[in-house]
Amino acid sequence: MAEARKPQARELLLDALLDKVAEDRFPSISMLDLIESLLRPDEVQIYVRLLLRKVRREKYPSLPVLRRIAALAE
Repeated sequence: MAEARKPQARELLLDALLDKVAEDRFPSISMLDLIESLLRPDEVQIYVRLLLRKVRREKYPSLPVLRRIAALAE
């Protein structure tokens, strides 16, 4: 029987940061920068969806967050 793969430090940190961003109304730019430095190509869509949920909840969404989404969409 194959042993379940253990999460690595990068994955654990990324999960913690994504949870924090989901909870925070205005996540810090430093935290978003760190997340983006940790993302692998297959994780970008998860992050974009998280940011889009935040945009949809705000009457006046953060311009830096909108710019990040646009940059990731290119």
